Amino acid sequence: MSGKQIQVCLQPDGYPLIIQNATSWNAIGCLPGFLCERNNATAVPMYCPPDPACLIARSSGVTCPPQGLFEPVVCPPGYYCPHEKGNNTKIICPAGKFCRKGSVTPLKCSPGSRCPEGSVRDMTFLPLGFLLLIDIILIVATIIAKIRETYKRKHPHEPKPTIKRAVTHHYSKNKPKMLRNNRMYQELQDDQAEHLVANDVESIPMNSRIDFRRRATGFDELNFLEADFSVHDHLNNDNNSAASTDLQKFVRSLTKCLGATKFGLSFEFQNLQFHPKKSPKPILSEVTGYINAGSLWGVMGASGAGKSTFVNVLMGKQSNTGGVTKVNGVAGNIKKYKKIIGYVPQDDIVLPELTVRENILHSARVRLPSSWPDSEIQEHVDILLSCLQLSHVKNSLVGSTAAPVISGGQRKRVSIGMELAAAPMALFLDEPTSGLDATAANSIMSTLKALSRLGMTIVTIIHQPRQEIFESLDSLVLLGAGRMIYQGPEVGIRPYFENLGYMFPDHANPADIMGDIIAGEGRHYKPHGDTTQQSLIDAWALKHPSTDTVSDKRITVSMAEMNALAATIKQRGAPWYSQTYFCFRRSLLQQYRMKSSFYFELGVGAMAGFLIGLANLNSKGENFRGIFNEPYDMLSSSIDYSSVAQMALLVGLAIGLTASAPGVKIFGEEKLVYWREAAAGHNRFAYYIGKVISTIPRMVLANFHFTTLFMLLTTPRITYINAFAANLLYFYCIYGLASIVSMVTRREDGPLLAVMLSLIVGVLNGMSPQLSKVRTWHMAWLWRSSPGTWLAEGYYGQNVEAFRYLYRVDDAMERTGYHLGEYRRDMLMLLALGTAYRVVAFIGLRFMYRAKQR
Repeated sequence: MSGKQIQVCLQPDGYPLIIQNATSWNAIGCLPGFLCERNNATAVPMYCPPDPACLIARSSGVTCPPQGLFEPVVCPPGYYCPHEKGNNTKIICPAGKFCRKGSVTPLKCSPGSRCPEGSVRDMTFLPLGFLLLIDIILIVATIIAKIRETYKRKHPHEPKPTIKRAVTHHYSKNKPKMLRNNRMYQELQDDQAEHLVANDVESIPMNSRIDFRRRATGFDELNFLEADFSVHDHLNNDNNSAASTDLQKFVRSLTKCLGATKFGLSFEFQNLQFHPKKSPKPILSEVTGYINAGSLWGVMGASGAGKSTFVNVLMGKQSNTGGVTKVNGVAGNIKKYKKIIGYVPQDDIVLPELTVRENILHSARVRLPSSWPDSEIQEHVDILLSCLQLSHVKNSLVGSTAAPVISGGQRKRVSIGMELAAAPMALFLDEPTSGLDATAANSIMSTLKALSRLGMTIVTIIHQPRQEIFESLDSLVLLGAGRMIYQGPEVGIRPYFENLGYMFPDHANPADIMGDIIAGEGRHYKPHGDTTQQSLIDAWALKHPSTDTVSDKRITVSMAEMNALAATIKQRGAPWYSQTYFCFRRSLLQQYRMKSSFYFELGVGAMAGFLIGLANLNSKGENFRGIFNEPYDMLSSSIDYSSVAQMALLVGLAIGLTASAPGVKIFGEEKLVYWREAAAGHNRFAYYIGKVISTIPRMVLANFHFTTLFMLLTTPRITYINAFAANLLYFYCIYGLASIVSMVTRREDGPLLAVMLSLIVGVLNGMSPQLSKVRTWHMAWLWRSSPGTWLAEGYYGQNVEAFRYLYRVDDAMERTGYHLGEYRRDMLMLLALGTAYRVVAFIGLRFMYRAKQR
């Protein structure tokens, strides 16, 4: 008997243990995934005690050879063992297929894989080929775009030679030249020229001399017309002219948009007050006056006088706490006029990645009447560019203030043009000349003066203007300590203050003198008497009682004009779905212009996938070991329930590091732009959805780079498609989480905080502490609220469920706490979490900093 025992087990004195009796063998035979070479109904499978080497191997998770003559062994890698009753053969894996440990049938390799005979994993190179092709296309396209940009920069005005141009050039050589007023002249020969020079120049009649001054164009043309200029008459006189000026074209465009030739709004305010809840005293108090249409108004005062608050209340950005405001003689909520009131902030809030024309065109597309076709909108923008004298830089990027591309004056004109593109009836500006040199400031004010002559109502806060700028203003509102000091025409400033005892020195800038006076520093100009701000306030209140000021200047507006105004407001603005498309296109264009950031994200994704794949390279796709199914459980090696969860942890951390910082920049870099557009009446939801949709191509490409290299080196059991989908949805979650961060933090702190949050949600994936342990703490809800847990569960189910025929996977499920076979639910939860993050981000975008969106 002892001899038989020695023959059965390799270990000396080893006693075999029957693990499957004859009845079980006859019923099910050898279990799937095992090789039972010597077993049959009489020689049933037995377990033999392992020798020390095998014991160490099994403790390390390595399969050792059979320890007895009748001991089954798991089918080795590179082979498959068909599930037959005997299972007494192993077949080498054929070429084009691969066989993992415990294979019952060979699995077909993916297209583009290299699978020679005996392959143990599927290393598919097809996604890598597509990846390289896409990268090559991107690189070539970038190089071509760079070459084109360089060529255009070096040859900005080189027209292509055509037959028409050649004929025109030939004809122009022989054609008599034309002077102004259609007078003809011929080229002089050398002897004629000498004779002319010899003559006295004074003999040339004055009316024959040529005026070489630059002809006024655009809005500047208005400043050279007569004082009694009429938009309606000017439009009708040249309505049939084939060579209409840019100004006439712009007037026609405004007329079509507004439905009338009266382009301005009048504002009346009586006893206007603004007292913030937490402020001990009001910022505005008893401010009464009027602003008539078709004029250029300046709002001036010392620091803290309430200038910005006055303008904000007047245009509806802040609600007054007392008093009455009227638009065109009608009291009501001024916010309803938002679509026809433009506001130019002090800082030039424009998108630096867009060109001059693209910034203005987007504003026009969103804010002009929805009935306008795109061709008319583009024509309107081109006319506006010509009037603003920006045509020569219309294709230039605006650039940032730190790295400007165009000048400061041109940048300010772009900011003004974004409002004029919407054809407003009133335009408010906050210190439009700040930061500009004298020439640029004067040019901006000349443009505003011209717009007021068109009939628009222009109101600008202005600080320490030069004399030319000050004298270009039609009227002024002077404030001190939140009260009215003066309101009326600019020419009446000096007489008014002289009547109060102040003296204006000759050859001095009256604006500087007036600034000192209204700041309470006018003692130098009034040696005797009270020069405080309160004395000025009392003097104005005494001479202009609040009950009379408005009524004397009240402007009556007919019911027909009010109905036309209401209809104009109603039709303004593109529908929300069109605005979504415009915002989507603009965001894609921004990402294209920031190619370096985009390529950097792709590179980081590729590197992260490569490094994680490299860390799992030695496993050769074997990332799970469990207890063999009964009755072969005694043959099991040490279990490995954590490798899949660890792999999912690394995937989550890598994606978090790749996507968190770019996700913050999507919104964090544009808060000022959003606030300006929201205040102008842009659809907030359309802006947000357009930005969100524009990130999808970016996420897909970054995920493609990450997943391709990760799957190539790791070769887990999960398919490439399922891994790609899981990783993409995790990208989606991280971008959504980063969007929340961008709403609640400063621009400088956002990327760091987003990276920290991505690490937190990545670690909370149920690997350690395990979900089963977390349940005993009654905190599973916290882990389930993290996308890392759903990513890990999706990976776990796809990598483990396939081994149910070989291992007791339910034990692994109970030990780890993950659910198996719920991949679809896991992906839906990732989608839901990513969407929920975006909903929270939109709520933050919509309701945080509400005052800045008015």
